[in-house]
Amino acid sequence: MNAEALLSVEDLRVTFSGKGRPDAVAVDGVSFTVGAGESVALVGESGCGKSVTSLAVMGLLPPRGARVEGRVLFDGRDLLRMPESQRRSVRGNQLAMVFQDPMTALNPLVPVGVQIAEVLERHRGLRARAARVEAAGLLAEVGIPDAAGRAKAYPHQLSGGMRQRVLIAIALACRPRLLIADEPTTALDVTVQAQILELLKERVQDTGTALVMISHDLGVVAGLCDVVHVMYAGRVVESGRCREVFHEPRHHYTAGLLASIPRLDSDRSQPLRPIPGTASNVLPWVSGCAFAPRCPDKIDTCLSGPPPVEPTGGDHTAAHGGTPPGPEHGGHRFRCVNPRPVPATTSGGRP
Repeated sequence: MNAEALLSVEDLRVTFSGKGRPDAVAVDGVSFTVGAGESVALVGESGCGKSVTSLAVMGLLPPRGARVEGRVLFDGRDLLRMPESQRRSVRGNQLAMVFQDPMTALNPLVPVGVQIAEVLERHRGLRARAARVEAAGLLAEVGIPDAAGRAKAYPHQLSGGMRQRVLIAIALACRPRLLIADEPTTALDVTVQAQILELLKERVQDTGTALVMISHDLGVVAGLCDVVHVMYAGRVVESGRCREVFHEPRHHYTAGLLASIPRLDSDRSQPLRPIPGTASNVLPWVSGCAFAPRCPDKIDTCLSGPPPVEPTGGDHTAAHGGTPPGPEHGGHRFRCVNPRPVPATTSGGRP
């Protein structure tokens, strides 16, 4: 792990338990780092553990029924072992999150300006009037017209795109050092989606905020992030620089995600190639590769135990003129005993 990383998640494991049912492991030994000013993505299908990972980092999982193990170091301090009173001073201030569904994340009974002002009063010590003025300014910064008037509106009086902008304004109110965005463009039309992503990109660049982007949309990740970690069944199955992972995917799950995306330069007469099966069709990692039931290239070894994490050799990266990932991310790595071969040449184009 990178000792200078702003965020270091080390061997994170989240287990949900309940009466009369076996324990469910949602996150199983996830590790990654985020440097200051860096954009890192967690990608995968619904149910792979992305959102649970982010909620564990933020300390927002229920205290009963969820067991969180491992270490989450933020600026050298372990958030998992920090008293809740101290964590509340970090959460929303230095560490903030944009939630997936703004309609449920916002309080429907409180005007949006008041919800922003609460953050400013709590973490920046502003008085009520000054906080309301600052809240209107934040709404204007995120591109909401008539910000002073909209600050008095309730969430149901705003469009989906405006509600998402309000969540971004709340998250950025205290100029956090790390921002976690959990599917921030879900259920938005393409035009609004592009506006939200451009807004996030501008704010991250202008403030130097580090970003953890959680998404199933690889196109979004390719245009926004530096490093990508592909998750499946609670584990990271491939990670590295976005350019290298998308150009030379070694894990068959990563390749399947890329192949299922419509491309403008593809033959329209050809059908899309979805990954067979569903995310619930998995093997326990202790028995073999969890993706084996859906993998078109599985071999007997895939079912003989948990696959180790393998590094991609550095020779092919240098030969193709690429810049290898820094040691803080462990290079381009994958969890597969029968990986896809590296192509002899690459096109060099973006995914």
